[in-house]
Amino acid sequence: MNSLKTQIELIEKKAIMTALRDCSCVQARAAMRLGITERMIGYKIKIEKGTHLKNEY
Repeated sequence: MNSLKTQIELIEKKAIMTALRDCSCVQARAAMRLGITERMIGYKIKIEKGTHLKNEY
């Protein structure tokens, strides 16, 4: 069973990925759609990329 934190992270990741897809990968538009700043979406993408790299090794 996933913790609440893990569940929230998965929901957030899915929302960001959907917004990016719908906005042709334009972070500014995706952030606006989600009601967050460009800086926040950039940070979350950067963190997600780092997580993938850590999981590969």
